[in-house]
Amino acid sequence: MKTHTLGLALSLGAVLWTVTGVAQAQAPTTQQMLYVKSLAATCANCHGTDGKAVEGSQVVSLAGLDKNYLVTQMKAFKAGTRPATVMHQISKGYSDSQIDTVATYFAAQKK
Repeated sequence: MKTHTLGLALSLGAVLWTVTGVAQAQAPTTQQMLYVKSLAATCANCHGTDGKAVEGSQVVSLAGLDKNYLVTQMKAFKAGTRPATVMHQISKGYSDSQIDTVATYFAAQKK
């Protein structure tokens, strides 16, 4: 359990460091960690916990995908230029900053 918690803290620290553009790495606060996890949790219903979709599912796993790819795809959904069933509506609920945050989080997860 401690290894999972440490891994989560390190992943969230990397996300927050990247998102905030902090010159020196700082330990993320509990509030920051909860914010990032809550954004990622909004994707869990379809894409699975930590972006790991159920094996055999037609839904794409987000864990370990390239951050720039995830950002590009979310922005394409948001603009309506990528075909989707519900992602057009869902993506419109996220700011560009939130898209960047959640993409950084999923890119840091193991496949």
